[in-house]
This record gives sequence, C-alpha cells and structure tokens, in this order.
Amino acid sequence: MIAKEILEILVCPVCKKPVVPSAAQDSLKCPQCRRVYPVRDDIPIMLVEEARQDEP
Repeated sequence: MIAKEILEILVCPVCKKPVVPSAAQDSLKCPQCRRVYPVRDDIPIMLVEEARQDEP
C-alpha cells in the first residue's frame, strides 16, 4: 500500500495529472491519458517505458 502523502504528490510523467490507485492496489492509473504504472514492493514505478495503456 502506498502512503497517502506519496499519492498526493504523484503525477503522470506524460500529462502531469494526478494518478489514482487501481482497484487491486497493484498499480496507479492516470485518468487523463489512461496509462497504468505498476507498483512493485510498494514502490510506484513511474517510468513511461514500464506503463501500459488501459483500454477505454
């Protein structure tokens, strides 16, 4: 689980919009550009190369 303080400052590196946790809490999703960033060992991997595109 990612700390609330960290979630408040994390933004998508592409569009700079805030990210939100996925329902499974295993990734962070950008509602604007629909990129999904993985979370490994409670560390968000905010690299564009690691992100996947979510289906509309």
